[in-house]
Amino acid sequence: KRPRIKVPFETVDVIIEMLSITLLILMWTYCILNYFELPDTIATHFDATGKPDDFGSKNTIWIIPVVATVMYIGMYILNKYPHIHNYMVNITEENALKNYRFSTRVVRVVNFVCVLLLAYITYMIIESAFGKQYNLGTWFVPLLIGFSIVFPIVLIIYMRKLNK
Repeated sequence: KRPRIKVPFETVDVIIEMLSITLLILMWTYCILNYFELPDTIATHFDATGKPDDFGSKNTIWIIPVVATVMYIGMYILNKYPHIHNYMVNITEENALKNYRFSTRVVRVVNFVCVLLLAYITYMIIESAFGKQYNLGTWFVPLLIGFSIVFPIVLIIYMRKLNK
């Protein structure tokens, strides 16, 4: 049985949460302000090079902000219960705070990165619909894949150092 303690927010945690909430608000605002100006058909999917390869109704623009909001709320709630997260070490009273703080911060950063990614995609879909920018860029997929590989490796290394 793991200790159940409340992990106090530090300044960096507050900043990350505020940035995530700000991005969500900006994403929703951008969709609301541009919705009526959008053409009836917009790009809904992009290929690996960032060019649109599927199209749908402009109503699909609401899917990403809804997913981002639900995801943000779900991860925010998950962070309230760090004792149910997965750990590479046995959690004791002595190491609980440092491991819980690290775990909640990782979830918080992942939440922010996901909201940032979804906000960027929403922005690019709307820009693409207006013909201002035609694709996400060829760097998008390699960067996303690279981050998905490097980030967990860095986390594992840091977690091992944290518990020595």
